Amino acid sequence: MTMTTGVRTGRISPIRLLKQFGPLLFLFALMLVFALTNEAFLTQLNLFNVARQISITGLIALGMTFVILTAGIDLSVGALLAFCGMVAAVVAKGTTANTLSLGTTEASGWGWSAALFAAVLVGTVAGAIQGGLITLLKVPPFVVTLGGLTVFRGFTLMLSGGGPISGFSAEMRWFGTGLVGPVPVPVIIFVFAALLCHIVLRYTRFGREVYAVGGNAEAARLSGIRVDRVLVAVYMIVGFFCGLAAFVLAARLNSAEAVAGIGYELTVISAVVIGGTSLFGGIGSIGGTVVGAALIGVLVNGLQLNNVSSYTQQVTIGLILIAAVAFDRWLKTRSSG
Repeated sequence: MTMTTGVRTGRISPIRLLKQFGPLLFLFALMLVFALTNEAFLTQLNLFNVARQISITGLIALGMTFVILTAGIDLSVGALLAFCGMVAAVVAKGTTANTLSLGTTEASGWGWSAALFAAVLVGTVAGAIQGGLITLLKVPPFVVTLGGLTVFRGFTLMLSGGGPISGFSAEMRWFGTGLVGPVPVPVIIFVFAALLCHIVLRYTRFGREVYAVGGNAEAARLSGIRVDRVLVAVYMIVGFFCGLAAFVLAARLNSAEAVAGIGYELTVISAVVIGGTSLFGGIGSIGGTVVGAALIGVLVNGLQLNNVSSYTQQVTIGLILIAAVAFDRWLKTRSSG
């Protein structure tokens, strides 16, 4: 036996570098390609537009990171966003009547603060219910949230009659269209939320428990972690962010629509997985999710600037998601080998 057995050589592993910085390098490469193919890409106006676009799905992706870290999934986020947005609109307007008018005098509501509170409350409660079904009834998250997708979309249609509710106060619209200096308010909300989630996952006991449950739920249970409570909590977190994103989206569009959030499930899950969070749990970070959300936003924006059809964009995002999961499996195989 040699004296060097078990001693770290200090060499940098290419596999480790790929796991840590692959998405970020891909993001920079993508930005370089689009900058060379379209001179409008790197303008301040376009970059802030990209940041504004990713802030909505990015908020939900922050919550989804907690869920996927526990080896769970939530397919209902798009439908829940639509439901929370409609609830916020009803509270803000004080009516469930459909209107295409953008005026603010049709009804007297309870203001933007009540609308925000209602949206995040509904989202959090919905997350708690889904988490409860998963833990108490031992139903797989895929099944529960797939059912939730249909239920929440149905509730949205029942509440609104299938039509939009439009025309909010200037105070509420500020959260979707306002600026602080040159920076859009939705971007500030997203950055603040990302920092908060990073602190929770990196420096708190709850964050360590989330990683432990995702790494090995049975071992976490034997070590004294209340696994069921952690699971319910992460679905409440993603529900909370659905409510917050719904409020910001309604404020940005000046309208809540029953069709809002369709397809968000793919975009959100793609952002989290492309950012390096493993679908098998226990591995990932908020920073990676932010990079993943930015990557998808840059990809969609760049394709739009180059006049690529929306159908091709959907195909591209789907292929990237498959590639990201396959790459994650390959990295795990190489690391274990």
